[in-house]
Amino acid sequence: MDATRIISAVSRRRALGTAVAGTLGVAAAAAAVLPAAQAAPVREQRTAPSGTYRIDLHAHFLPPDYRAALLEHGHLTIGGYPTPEWSPEQALEFMDYYGIQAQALSVSDPGVSFLSGKEATDMARYCNSYAAGLFRSNPGRFGAFAVLPMPDVAASVAETIYALDELHLDGVILLSAYNGVYLGDPRFEPLLAALNQRNAYVFVHPAAIPDGAKPALPLPDFLEEFTFDTTRAATMMMVTGVTQRYPNIRFQLAHAGGTLPFLSHRIGIASQTVLGQLWPQDLPRPSVLDIQRQISAFYVDTALSGSAAAMAGATAVMGRERIVFGSDWPFSALTLPQSGSHDPAPGLSDIFDADQRMEVEHHNPLRQLPRLARAVSG
Repeated sequence: MDATRIISAVSRRRALGTAVAGTLGVAAAAAAVLPAAQAAPVREQRTAPSGTYRIDLHAHFLPPDYRAALLEHGHLTIGGYPTPEWSPEQALEFMDYYGIQAQALSVSDPGVSFLSGKEATDMARYCNSYAAGLFRSNPGRFGAFAVLPMPDVAASVAETIYALDELHLDGVILLSAYNGVYLGDPRFEPLLAALNQRNAYVFVHPAAIPDGAKPALPLPDFLEEFTFDTTRAATMMMVTGVTQRYPNIRFQLAHAGGTLPFLSHRIGIASQTVLGQLWPQDLPRPSVLDIQRQISAFYVDTALSGSAAAMAGATAVMGRERIVFGSDWPFSALTLPQSGSHDPAPGLSDIFDADQRMEVEHHNPLRQLPRLARAVSG
C-alpha cells in the first residue's frame, strides 16, 4: 500500500472518529482515568508467519452495478458503516499489503433483499457472474460465496443450483434473518435441502436489525447488534433441528460466532427449565451435551475478532480446527492496523504461535474450499 493510500485511510479513520466521538467520548474519558493497577497486562506477542499465505473467508465485494443500486435505494451505510468503494485492483492491493494469498468474496448485508422479484434475481445473477469472472481474470487470488435472491426461496434454490453447479462458486452466503425471519424457519427448508445435497459451505453473515426491533441506542449495528443476530440465527438453527437434519452443510458464523461461544452452556440448559417441558414434540429436544456438540460443528472466522479473548472462547468451544481467517475488508478498512508488520490481525499472536496461525489462516480455510485450494496450489 503506497503512502497516498495510507494517508487516505488515516483521513477516513479520523472522519469516522469525529462522527462517533459524541457517542464514545464518555467511555474513552473514563478509561483514561483508570488507575494504572487496573490496566490490562501486556502480553508478549509470538511471531506470526511471514509471506503471502492467508486465505480470507470473510471478505466482501461490491460490484459496480450492485453498489450503485445500494446507493440508489438509500443504503448509504451498511450496519452503520459508510458503504465503501471496491474494485478488484483495490482488493489485490489490500491483499498484497496484508499477506493475503486469496479471498473468498461475498456480498454483505443486505444482500439483494432490498430488491424484489426479477430485480433481485437479476442482481444476484449479476453479482455471482461477476465473481466467477474474477476466477478467470485472477486465478488463485479470488473465490466467492454466491448471494441468493432471498427471501424468495424458489428463486434462491434455482440460483444455488446455477451458482454452485454451473459457475462453480465456492459456497453460499446467507444472512442471519430476512425480514425478521431467522434461519431455521420451516419456510427455508427447500433451500437447505438443496444446499445439503451439494455438501455446501455456507457463510452466515449478520443482518441489520430494523429500527423498531432494537433499543434506540446511539451505536451502529456492526459494533454489537451484528454479533447478537449471528447468535440468534445459530441458536434457531440448532433448536429447530436444522443442524441435525442437514449434516452435510458446513456453516461458518461471522465474527467468531457472535456471542455463541460465551453462551454455549447457557443455551443448552433450556431443556432443563420450564421451556423444556413446553418443547414442541415434532422438534428434537436439546440438552446441554447436544447443544455443545452442535455448536462445536460450526466454523467461525476471525473478522473483527482477532483477540485472545475472542479466540480463547472459540477454541474452547469449537476447537482451533474450526477457526478460519477473515478480514471483513473493505468494511474493516478504518480499523486495520497500519504498521510495518503488515499483519492484519496482530492480536492472533497473543494466543496462537506461528504454526497455529498458519493452521487458522491458511490450512483450515483451504480444507473447506476445494476449488479454491486447487486454484491456489496451481
